[in-house]
Amino acid sequence: MAETIYTKNAPDAIGPYSQAKIVGGLVFTSGQIAINPATGAVEADTIEGQTEQVCTNLKNLLEAAGSSLEKAVKTVCFLKNMSDFGAFNEIYGKYFTSKPARSCVAAKELPKDVLVEVEVIAEV
Repeated sequence: MAETIYTKNAPDAIGPYSQAKIVGGLVFTSGQIAINPATGAVEADTIEGQTEQVCTNLKNLLEAAGSSLEKAVKTVCFLKNMSDFGAFNEIYGKYFTSKPARSCVAAKELPKDVLVEVEVIAEV
């Protein structure tokens, strides 16, 4: 049976979905964007600032699920502009030091017109 995860330290879902689910010893996060959970707003307008917020949101969400960024086994990353790949990697690499498997693709549009979205699968 799946367990639904919710924390006030990550943005509320902006649609009919959960922040994360735990199934079979793994936590599956929904894609996180650069919304500051304290304000409910996208506050950064650079790829670096938005990536920091996304990684912080994921860290908080995984911790609420009893996991951590170090236990990440797979990430899926969406960039509005592939030209931001290098700057994104610089920030991402500070958070995902265990180097999980990853896909990174360009997306024409992302929710709230953000520059980056990341989802994670991690061990609990």
